[in-house]
Amino acid sequence: MNRYFLALALFAAALAAPARAQSQAYPTRVITLVAPFPPGGPSDTAARLIVGPMSQALGQQVIVDNLTGAGGAIGTDHVAKAAPDGYTLVISGSGTHAAAEFLKPDLPYRSTDFTQIGLINTSPMVIAARSAVPANTLTDFIAYLKANEKKVTEADAGVGSISNLACSVFHTLAGVHPTVASYRGTPEATMDLVRGNVDFGCNQIVNIAPHIKSGALKAFAVTSDKRSPMLPDVPTTAQAGMPQFNLTVWFGLSAPKGTPPAIVDRLNRALGAALDDPDVVKHFADLGYEVVPKDKRSAAYFDQFYKDEVALWARVFGGATSKSD
Repeated sequence: MNRYFLALALFAAALAAPARAQSQAYPTRVITLVAPFPPGGPSDTAARLIVGPMSQALGQQVIVDNLTGAGGAIGTDHVAKAAPDGYTLVISGSGTHAAAEFLKPDLPYRSTDFTQIGLINTSPMVIAARSAVPANTLTDFIAYLKANEKKVTEADAGVGSISNLACSVFHTLAGVHPTVASYRGTPEATMDLVRGNVDFGCNQIVNIAPHIKSGALKAFAVTSDKRSPMLPDVPTTAQAGMPQFNLTVWFGLSAPKGTPPAIVDRLNRALGAALDDPDVVKHFADLGYEVVPKDKRSAAYFDQFYKDEVALWARVFGGATSKSD
């Protein structure tokens, strides 16, 4: 009997040896980082800022691949179904990961289909409108929406995108029902807002701040508990009269479920090296993002953060739970 169990143990060790060797040798070829939205958008920007330092830390090139469409679902699903070998990664976020399954029951992937590598950054959203909208405060804007909601249009980056989610929460809290125009990505939605083809949107600072500073758009509030250094004159939602609307945008680095711990650790350390790069920190700050501090960079921290975000959006959308639970 002892010989039988010894043989089983040796057999299991033999099966595990190639996987261990692969993890120890990783990486041996190019790594693809999927940004599930078009070039120029926030997820694309996050991806392109970290790939250079990560490539240097890993000793292999990390390239960005924009697989777009369906509010980020196409690129995200591609990664969910990829081999869990560390060579196909994705920029994860609230819209494509934490909340998407509650918005889209037929989503081809679940939030549980990923292994978390690390949190990258955080930023508030901005509630902004075209400059001609006759309101200058959030309170006045809500009153304007209620009086004109049948003709007021809102722009977002597609169902499941963070701009769509943020405005959905805003609709609920404000008790308004504007017409929603969903675009293929953030750049298109932002430019149509700047051109005055739509009336307002809930957008990220990286996209909206230059247009607010130029006067093309007006901002009513940032959705965080403190003002953004990038828009210091714009009040928080609490200061503007809507304290229950507190929503932080985040981006992280994720891999397919089942990615070996050794590879996760290797990628996490490379991401940490990127987030320590002064140029990366400065570029993110210039765009209104705060790089996560060192004590919040572990894969374990991001895994729990991610689960908490999924639970938050489950509550927002009426207590629904993931089909994978």
